[in-house]
Amino acid sequence: MDALKNIYAGKISAGIALLISVGAAQSCAPRPIYRAPPPVGRAPDPAPLPPLPPGQESIRQPFPEDSKIKEQNLPARGTGTTRVLKETPATTGIPAQPGQPAPLPDDSSLLAKITPGMPPQRAASLRLTEEGRKLIDAGAPAKGLQRLEQSITIDSTNPYGYFYLAKAHHKLGRYKESLNFLDVAESRLAAEPYWLAEVHALRGENFRALGMTERAEASFSRALSINSGNRTAVEAISRPQGNPAAVPR
Repeated sequence: MDALKNIYAGKISAGIALLISVGAAQSCAPRPIYRAPPPVGRAPDPAPLPPLPPGQESIRQPFPEDSKIKEQNLPARGTGTTRVLKETPATTGIPAQPGQPAPLPDDSSLLAKITPGMPPQRAASLRLTEEGRKLIDAGAPAKGLQRLEQSITIDSTNPYGYFYLAKAHHKLGRYKESLNFLDVAESRLAAEPYWLAEVHALRGENFRALGMTERAEASFSRALSINSGNRTAVEAISRPQGNPAAVPR
């Protein structure tokens, strides 16, 4: 028994000595150098691209970074025609001629001037004036003259009645009588630019028929300065002076 104990004791002592020698050897061994890992979120540097063959260097173009992409680097949407239309500002309207106002709205309807609160005399006078105007335009100025005289009898303050009286006399060849009625109409239509331009244009027609060319041109110019869309003045200036009836009215 004693011999077995001595054998076990020797083995234990040899194992302890082996452990001590291994630990001493590990403590004396060199330790590996610690290397910090690359920071998170940083992409590795790209590998350099291989060189291109001679003559093809212009094919490769660097792609712009996301933060430096500009609008001109993006492809245009739609067709080329669409892009041209978008970049070209649309022009609307025709610029007015220097020194002339824009054409005035048409205010020739006399029936539209009749309102519910209008005095009966004025309403009746306007209706007769409208009838006289239609007769003049239909080529019956004598019949129109009768209606217009009635309109003035009912309401002597009706300015449109005086204007169409002047027009009826002009159609009948009574140019001086027409000028007299135009003077009355002008004083009553001074606050209505559309009708004031009509007065000056008709006065120009009378002056031209009387051979007063300069006064006629001045009247037409005055009409256009008030209303550049006055048809009578535009047609009178565009037609030869020797033929006042070249353009039907």
